[in-house]
Amino acid sequence: MNELQFLTWVRGTGLNIAVAIFLLGVTWRLFEIYSLGRKKDLSAPRHASGASGLHTVFRRSLAPPGMLKRSPVSYIGGYIFHLGLAVVVFLFAPHILLISNLTGLSWPGLPSQFIDLAAVVTMAAMLVMLVDRISKPVKRFLSTFEDWFTWTVTFLPVLTGWMAVQHLLLPYTTMLALHILSVEILLIVLPFTKLFHAFTLFGSRWYNGRVNAHKGVPV
Repeated sequence: MNELQFLTWVRGTGLNIAVAIFLLGVTWRLFEIYSLGRKKDLSAPRHASGASGLHTVFRRSLAPPGMLKRSPVSYIGGYIFHLGLAVVVFLFAPHILLISNLTGLSWPGLPSQFIDLAAVVTMAAMLVMLVDRISKPVKRFLSTFEDWFTWTVTFLPVLTGWMAVQHLLLPYTTMLALHILSVEILLIVLPFTKLFHAFTLFGSRWYNGRVNAHKGVPV
């Protein structure tokens, strides 16, 4: 298989397989979560200022008091990495075109120079967070294979995409194929790893806030 055949396969059959596994995995995981059911809370609701699902979503998205100073890499690096990744994925014109071809949805993109900067900043933030995790004994002890694996499958699409745009290391066709393949690997593993929090993060925060709001407890 030459580089053109490889690119053709990852853009066709490989992408179809990855998207199918991704959609089936996400659907199954969400079904598992929402089919669990919850017992009805028969206690009388208590009202307290700031106690609600939406308040919890907002509060849990901010660093707790004092934690930004105690663990700046985790919080600042996390904000930069997630924001930068969202910009690269959803505001790069070729990505928007792909999403449009798959779903029919489209929106304006950002200039390629801005996306290039966002990719570099995202990778830098991820590397700083990785070094911090390795260098801190407690974080290193708590880290599992899944943590290292999910970091890798998240980092590689950004790296290979940036290298393809910059025409670095390998011919453009080969690097583009590797970029698409790395994205497909990410799509396949996302529903079955911690990366699934992309779909449950705000829902779980809202639910916890709603349950505690019934008890009059802001969280």
